[in-house]
Amino acid sequence: MSATPSEVSRTKAWVMAARPQTLPAAAAPVVVGTGLAIHDGVFAALPALFALVGAALIQVATNFANDYYDAVQGADTEAREGFTRVTASGLISAPEVKRAMYLTFLASVLVGTYLVSVGGVPILVVGLLSVASGIAYTGGPYPLGYHGLGDVFVFVFFGVVAVTGTYYVQAAAVLSGAFPLGVPPGTITTAALVASLPIAAVSTNILVVNNLRDREEDARTGKRTLVVRFGSRFGRAEYVALFALAYAVPPYLLSLPGFELPVLLPLLSLPLAVAVTRTVLTESSGGALNPALEQTGKTLALYAVLAAVGFAL
Repeated sequence: MSATPSEVSRTKAWVMAARPQTLPAAAAPVVVGTGLAIHDGVFAALPALFALVGAALIQVATNFANDYYDAVQGADTEAREGFTRVTASGLISAPEVKRAMYLTFLASVLVGTYLVSVGGVPILVVGLLSVASGIAYTGGPYPLGYHGLGDVFVFVFFGVVAVTGTYYVQAAAVLSGAFPLGVPPGTITTAALVASLPIAAVSTNILVVNNLRDREEDARTGKRTLVVRFGSRFGRAEYVALFALAYAVPPYLLSLPGFELPVLLPLLSLPLAVAVTRTVLTESSGGALNPALEQTGKTLALYAVLAAVGFAL
């Protein structure tokens, strides 16, 4: 259900558009990448901080983009059961949201200039792709989220790229000179790639819950998510499989040289994951899946903190 303009202040409307409840998805990969950097002796505070700020800005800019493009393309209707979208509900005009999107992406680019000076060409390429993909998720001539590619986008950019990129900029700051043209030795490791998989999986599950909740509306408005293409049963199976991947990684890491029992700490978040999975498997209404969306985000945040602590210990 959407709020009316008379019920919401302008400041609150902008907060709604930014969707701060999604920021754990931006912070989680930075937290995990930093924990692994501490474990490997390549922690660098300033690159870690800039990575966190840059990730948050890209997340907020992507939220603005989704709000704007879903509204102008007719994907947000009065039947929407999710959180209020400010463009579709008339709380903020479409041109203002579009301008905020571009300004926030620009801010992320400015923050990224420091990371580029540390990480060189690889970070320049990754940063530009991240911004372009954030816009292309719901905008452009081939919106990724409208063609069943949203899950892949989240898995890659909010998981694998974000964790390994966070680790990379810290390792590059410690192990290489300024602005490397290639990937310096030791800056992208097998452990970093493996550690990115749980964050990628649980971040994607946030989107899966969203798509399960919005399946009927998405089908009506031509938004061909994987859940629309293959059905709710597929979406629920995907949700379970992604959680299974996330909780298989800690035992695997324990089998690698240099890792000890603390890497199993993320398993302490398993009861929360099991509880929210029960809801996703048995419920289909927005009233039930909106809390499940938030609980999946909380599971991601808890998992990330436990993983980082485990690596640091």
